[in-house]
Amino acid sequence: MSLEYLAGKPVLRHLNLHLEPGSFTFIAGASGAGKSSLLSLLSLSLKPTAGTLQLFGQDVTELTREALPVLRRKIGTVFQDYQLLNHLTVAENVGLPLKILGESPDMIDEKVHELLAWIGLDGFADVRPPLLSGGQKQRVAIARAVINKPLLILADEPTGNLDHELSMKLMHLFRSLNRVGTTIVFATHDESLMEAFQYPSLYLRDGQLFRTRR
Repeated sequence: MSLEYLAGKPVLRHLNLHLEPGSFTFIAGASGAGKSSLLSLLSLSLKPTAGTLQLFGQDVTELTREALPVLRRKIGTVFQDYQLLNHLTVAENVGLPLKILGESPDMIDEKVHELLAWIGLDGFADVRPPLLSGGQKQRVAIARAVINKPLLILADEPTGNLDHELSMKLMHLFRSLNRVGTTIVFATHDESLMEAFQYPSLYLRDGQLFRTRR
């Protein structure tokens, strides 16, 4: 598949990517290499301008706009800049995907508090994001992304604003999610993370994917 924002200027060119269910894959590359664009395709925020994209056994390039939300519910996205809603509490931010799906308040409350305990923020349910540290915000963002148990998690430079110690802690959270069967695509430019966690790595350069750096 390929992606262009401007005609004749491809951002991604003839990508051929296959992700095994339950796999963990690093996507690396310099700033501007197209990592976020690739994740936008996988999250169904964009459609390829050429080629096909299949997710969960369906060719999403052929689906109508009305059919996309069903697939999007199987995908969780973690952003580098968190994208939390500052007027909501931590619990409300984490539970928002379930509220959108129409789950009962009691069920949402139970799932949210269980998940906050798992990420070590069980005492922060009523705190609002501006009072959290960067690492705490990122854990909240991860909790929100996984609350509805997606089949696929897309992480876009989630440790880019954090120090090494916090980055390693968050990586262990992602590894725990992967161990229970969640497929994870983790975009990063942090070579130390890829060395510490020996998952398959793909590198974006000149709009194409390589299995080794060039």
